[in-house]
Amino acid sequence: MIKKKQQDVVGFLEALKVEYTPLDIACNENNRMWMRENVPKEKKPSNGIPLPPQIFNEESYCGSRKYAGYIDRY
Repeated sequence: MIKKKQQDVVGFLEALKVEYTPLDIACNENNRMWMRENVPKEKKPSNGIPLPPQIFNEESYCGSRKYAGYIDRY
């Protein structure tokens, strides 16, 4: 399920020719902790641990595929 959501996000960004840098949170603990710490509290699930994909523009949180709903708008 996560892999499919990640593929959806990547496909969407590539279709719009948006430059992006994917960060691996499976193999990089620093990336995982950064993601968890930078998702706003009100956007975290009830267990407090956000799942990928989470989308950021530099330091600004843009959302996740679940919350943003952006794929359905384009």
